[in-house]
Amino acid sequence: MDFSQATRRTILRSGANLTALAATAPLFAFRGFADRGAPTAEPWPLWSFRDDTATAEPDYAPFNALLAKHLRDPADSPIGLARFDYAAVGESERQDFFAFCDGLAGYEVFTLSGAGQFAYWANLYNALTLKVVLEHWPIDSIRKINLSSGLFAKGPWDAPLAEPVSREGATAVTLNDIEHRILRPLWQDPRAHYAVNCASVGCPNLGLRAWQAADLTFDLDAAAMAFVNSPRGVAITEHGANARVTVSKIYAWFGEDFADESGAIEAGVFAHLLRYAEPELKARLEEIGRLHESAYDWAINSVL
Repeated sequence: MDFSQATRRTILRSGANLTALAATAPLFAFRGFADRGAPTAEPWPLWSFRDDTATAEPDYAPFNALLAKHLRDPADSPIGLARFDYAAVGESERQDFFAFCDGLAGYEVFTLSGAGQFAYWANLYNALTLKVVLEHWPIDSIRKINLSSGLFAKGPWDAPLAEPVSREGATAVTLNDIEHRILRPLWQDPRAHYAVNCASVGCPNLGLRAWQAADLTFDLDAAAMAFVNSPRGVAITEHGANARVTVSKIYAWFGEDFADESGAIEAGVFAHLLRYAEPELKARLEEIGRLHESAYDWAINSVL
């Protein structure tokens, strides 16, 4: 997640003067989607304690080593996608990484600062997702991994995969718990959607290195900028004199996370996209003035 000074300046400049533009954006049809549902953010108070005097963090070196070896740089992809080479991970690498995941899964979370906890939960989510896919490889979509009971169970999101430690002791958590009961509601930061990766083409990228507390603010902004400016985040299709804007279904599934101060979802999403859009995309969005539809690709984010 290393970015140039020019990119850093663009991120810092991009938040200005969006309120008036967003307020004029026509309504975008946000609806629920049955293929993943849209879990609401329900806070889990057990995990709300933070030690903001803490400076220590888990050792993410084994995770970084695996990413450095097998995750392709999104700059090499025409759609800005970081693809992971699941098939190339050797057995000894798998076992070493699984051991790292086991240790991370039982970490004493209450000993971390607020930023350290955000980084921990996002890294745990991403590491466990990677572990699950490696355990079931080869697959063409993470939704083919059914770890939960029930006729309509899809994916690994509701299976207890870790037992982190709060001040009250070890507690089983699922991937859905991490995303929808911890990260989203306890931080109330829409950039949480760019922090977790569900091993799918349509998802914001798995980072080239683990999240770290010290770099969190800049790296979250950079991840948001990378996704918004990829066709997986925002795609404009020209139709003669007309144009249609297709955005990721993330903005429809979780529209309330992007709502503006007045609670308006559509205006909030529009403002969010303008905040992180690079100049050419931003100008085109302003010219078109509305969002038309949403899409998502559940294909596995593997090397082709």
